Amino acid sequence: MSKSAAIVTGASQGIGKATAIRLARDFSALILVARDRANLEQTDTAVRAAGADALIVDLDLTQPSSAQTIVDRTLQDFDRIDALLNIAGAVPQIDLFEMTDEQWEAGLALKLHGARRLTLAAWQALKQAKGAVVLMSGNSAVIPKASYGAVGTINAAIVALAKASSDRGIEDGVQVNSVLPGPVTTGRRRSYLEHWAPIHNMTVEEATSRFPKETGIARYGKPEEIAELMAFLVSPGARWMTGSTLRMDGGEVKSI
Repeated sequence: MSKSAAIVTGASQGIGKATAIRLARDFSALILVARDRANLEQTDTAVRAAGADALIVDLDLTQPSSAQTIVDRTLQDFDRIDALLNIAGAVPQIDLFEMTDEQWEAGLALKLHGARRLTLAAWQALKQAKGAVVLMSGNSAVIPKASYGAVGTINAAIVALAKASSDRGIEDGVQVNSVLPGPVTTGRRRSYLEHWAPIHNMTVEEATSRFPKETGIARYGKPEEIAELMAFLVSPGARWMTGSTLRMDGGEVKSI
């Protein structure tokens, strides 16, 4: 395996964890970023078992100084950045008219501004490596609804940020794309179903089977399936793909 380093945010759980473990087959080093050190240590163990080195950086991406710290520590240990996968960020699924300013700010601070700052901080190293950036958005960017207005708004902003960054990347040799996953069985989704089911006089199992049918898909996606798409986007096979927004949603979005 040639010398290469990839930063993965949100690596403590869900899609971020699955992506970090998958990328251990393609990169010699993974930089694992999240706030939860205990869970990051589990990801670290899995990454090393898959054959790559790992560096844990347990920082809060909502803090402006975190981005430069992550880049500095990566360059200190591995002297390069070949890929950056911005996966961290959970926005509460709260009705547009119920979302508070504080909740809006929290969602923007992590998912949008955390990714923006880290991408900018890593840009020169990515430029030197002719590297790749992926920003995680979501289907709500193209099907926003009042019941989760903030999610759709912030995800749409991420798509626009990725597109704008890719424009600069054409000149600098850095490819930038965004990914819109559909419903995926993460711990966060399971927690939501555990909360929602009893309110509607259902078991968690009933709620879990009902949602895919109502959405018009056969089943929920798996974090490992999204991870395969993320791995492709930072692979040599995707070098000519930039400025693209890719959906992987089991057919949830019915429009063209």
